[in-house]
Order: sequence, then C-alpha cells, then structure tokens
Amino acid sequence: MSDPAPDSIPTQAHRLQLDRFGREVHTESRTIARGFAQFLLRGNVVDLAVAVVIGASAGAVITAFVKDVFTPLFGALFGSHSQKTGEAYFMLNHSKVLYGDFLNTFVSFLIIAVVVYFFVITPVNKLVTSSHFAPPPDPSTRKCPECLSEIPKAARRCAYCTAPVEPIS
Repeated sequence: MSDPAPDSIPTQAHRLQLDRFGREVHTESRTIARGFAQFLLRGNVVDLAVAVVIGASAGAVITAFVKDVFTPLFGALFGSHSQKTGEAYFMLNHSKVLYGDFLNTFVSFLIIAVVVYFFVITPVNKLVTSSHFAPPPDPSTRKCPECLSEIPKAARRCAYCTAPVEPIS
C-alpha cells in the first residue's frame, strides 16, 4: 500500500468541521465569530455598555426630579397659571411662548453635566495626574557639587565647570 500524497492529507486548517446539525461549517466564519465574541467580551466594551445603561437610568432619574420636584417649585415661586408646569407659558403680543418644557430639559441637562463633571471627569483627572511619576534618577550619574549638572559617578572632574570631584564607585 502506498502512502497518500502530501496534498491529500487533511491539515488542521483544512479539516472538515460540522455543526451540531451535521452541516459543514466554514472555518473563516468560525474565526470571524470567535473574534467578534472576543471583542464583545473585552473589558472596555462591557464597561462601556454598563456606563451607557447607568447613564441612561441616571438621566431618567434626573429628568423625573426636574419634572416632578423642581418645575412645580419654580411654578409656585413665579406664579404659573397652568395645571402642568411643563406647559407653562407667557403671552407676548397675543402669542403664547411655551417655556416650561424647555426649562425642564435645560435644567435636566445642567444637572447631568454637573454630575458628570464632579463624579466622572474630576476623579479621572486626579487619577491621571497622580499616575504620572517622575522618572527614577539615572544610577550611573550624579550632580556636580559646583554647577549641579549631571556627571558620571566615576568622573574625577566635571565636564561642564571643570571642578575637581571625588569619584564614586
């Protein structure tokens, strides 16, 4: 019996793969699917998805606060005559200028912007500035006692001011 030709031996890359229903699965589609799954399960994508969900729910809470608490207080202080303060208006040359809904949206935006700034931006900036450390001093150099320039530890004379220095081993 003769050995099969080298081209006819199935390698790992060319091996026939079947799915659970017995159908042939192309290896390219499996690698694309595997790569996409790895992309989705990376920490950054999951963190971003959590941040979007929490941000949307926080936005809804702040909008409800402005609509149900702030706007009625604003209407009570400034004498709104409508039943719903979100539909507050004033008359200008026999025209209604509706400002209530705009005021709700604007105050919600301001509160969200302040919360994001103080609870996200400021702590991240502090973390970034605290993570930058000064590089460690070069162990092969030292400062000249006369001119304070960097010189090798084994130097007997400063290259900049020519002052004699004691070598350090």
